Amino acid sequence: MRFAVAQSGGPTCAINASLVGIYKAATEMSNKVHNHTPISVLGVHNGIQGLMDERFVDLSQVLTSEEAVDLLRKTPSTALGSCRFRLPVAEQDDSLYGKIFRVLQKHAIDVLFYIGGNDSMDTVAKLSAWIAQQGSDIRIIGVPKTIDNDLIGTDHTPGFGSAAKYVAMTMQEVVRDSSVYRVPSVTICEIMGRDAGWLTASTCLLRANGEEAPHLIYLPEHEFSTVQFIHDVQRKMESHRSVICAVSEGIVMPQSESYRSGASDAFGHAYLSGIGKHLEQLVRQEIGCKVRSIELNVMQRCAAHLASATDLDEAEAAGRYAVELAMEGKSGCMVTLQRDAGSPQYRVTCSHIAAASAANVTRTFPATWINEEGNDVTDEAVEYFLPLIQGEVLPTMRNGMPVHFRFASNLCW
Repeated sequence: MRFAVAQSGGPTCAINASLVGIYKAATEMSNKVHNHTPISVLGVHNGIQGLMDERFVDLSQVLTSEEAVDLLRKTPSTALGSCRFRLPVAEQDDSLYGKIFRVLQKHAIDVLFYIGGNDSMDTVAKLSAWIAQQGSDIRIIGVPKTIDNDLIGTDHTPGFGSAAKYVAMTMQEVVRDSSVYRVPSVTICEIMGRDAGWLTASTCLLRANGEEAPHLIYLPEHEFSTVQFIHDVQRKMESHRSVICAVSEGIVMPQSESYRSGASDAFGHAYLSGIGKHLEQLVRQEIGCKVRSIELNVMQRCAAHLASATDLDEAEAAGRYAVELAMEGKSGCMVTLQRDAGSPQYRVTCSHIAAASAANVTRTFPATWINEEGNDVTDEAVEYFLPLIQGEVLPTMRNGMPVHFRFASNLCW
């Protein structure tokens, strides 16, 4: 048998752990005494676009030791590269489907694993349905990842726990930095989250260690008013010399066109940023105190030095479970992580849903976990987030810096 693995969408700290999970599971199956069918695993450079261009690497040629596998597992971002590419509706134009199908047949690929978010599940759903219509038994399996935690059908997504850990720890350091002077100040931290505020909400984790900050949290799931924002800040300044605000980049304001670029990606998603700077200027104008804004931006995606061990373990488990699904003949499905709500200890098991049900759909932060004023989250959020950031991952160091795994370009077919 031959597997192919591709990565798609934005990078995370845990996406390579899912790649390792697939590779390890395939290797272990090949090494079983009773298994007379060896399984080879090809890495696909740059997602579905790289597949069409036949850009492969034989993973067995580069993962030649346990040290190499471990290094890949701890390396952030998409080691195989990524893409943002939307397949057209097959009924309107299936030429690309035919091209992909021919590539899969040419290289005798039995299963394609696609690691990505809800846009990637669109690819899994469309491609698996078209291939099934051709009468082929080639399987397409989706493995979830996204720092946004916005995939439906799963309790949380691999990649989110590490991003939440980075955001919380960075926010805590911002709190320390902002508290050194007696001058009243406001600090606004802009955090990723287009339509879902999971990552911004996770800043509430500081309260598990007795911090009061962030004092205000604003999510795109709740209506935002600049008038109410200024009122909230002024009220907090009455009891706190340094007020810390966590703001999702996706909160909707009537004036958003004045500070956003208007550009969008291949899936029509607008590039968001600028709300922090906009609110900074508003505070300076309306309150007149010392104020600054901080945009965490892409740093929260690949901060492997603060990765969650739980996150990487679950990402690898998701990759392993994807192989189980493939061996059972499943196709067109996405791996999910299910939390055992009845267990006193945090426990997660893998399951799966149809990829089509997760494609192009956003799971938003629960409205019941947002306070009535829309400027904070409840204790239920802390309880949900806390298990996801547990455990540390020690990086491999050289010359005082982390070492990352990199595929040599000359190994690409």
